[in-house]
Amino acid sequence: MLSARSLFQEIHDDDQAFRLFCSIAAKGEDQGGWENGRIARLVPDEVLAPKVARHGADEDKHGRIFKALMHKRGLRERDVPDDTDYTMILERQGIGLAHARLRRDEPLTERDVITYLAHSRVTEQRAAEQMLMLKKVFGDHPELGRAVRMISNDEDNHLAFCHEELLRLAYHGHGRAILETLQATARAEIRTYRDVSLAVMAHLGELLRWSGAKSAALAAGIHAVYAYERAGGWRRMTTLKMPARLNALGGPAPHEQFA
Repeated sequence: MLSARSLFQEIHDDDQAFRLFCSIAAKGEDQGGWENGRIARLVPDEVLAPKVARHGADEDKHGRIFKALMHKRGLRERDVPDDTDYTMILERQGIGLAHARLRRDEPLTERDVITYLAHSRVTEQRAAEQMLMLKKVFGDHPELGRAVRMISNDEDNHLAFCHEELLRLAYHGHGRAILETLQATARAEIRTYRDVSLAVMAHLGELLRWSGAKSAALAAGIHAVYAYERAGGWRRMTTLKMPARLNALGGPAPHEQFA
């Protein structure tokens, strides 16, 4: 019977599938670390900047964690197929701040900050949900448990940060711009998540030699999730509420090592 637990266990148990999975995750985290690092340098708000920097430091840490998990098994990062590059596929659709914009040493505008925070609100929702699922599967695993719990906690902090900062901007009169940006971002994200999920499963299927029936069943599940999200599930990514974790990225990052 197919389940999230059996699927992730199968990926974990095969070196090449695990290598691909962790390489994709590490690349996404590295990209997020670079983006947040650049935004922290360019944002003029002296209160917001260190929180963005903390966000970037967390993403860099997550990239190191996924690489360490590979290295523990004697594996090295591999090239990531273009069709699994979630971050860059979103950028090509005009979602978030383009890398070309971030490479320019020009201060970000308030509209740029809204674009950044809305993009993060949507993508961190996805990340938090994925890590919650992984925590349910591997939270007590002797090899993966600590890493999964650490990353999941960080993703919850990132999501809380986005809610709080967007609500602050909405209070200052930017509510309509925020809502419009969230809606456009969420609609693009659910399509991208579907396409990237199908691509990842196809590449894993080749490595794990899945039968046509198994691959078709997994693809059908991905399409079913997209149908639900397109029908209205996407709206969960556009709501805002004051988080229980206030100032989640305030202060320095806790000293945590993973090796």
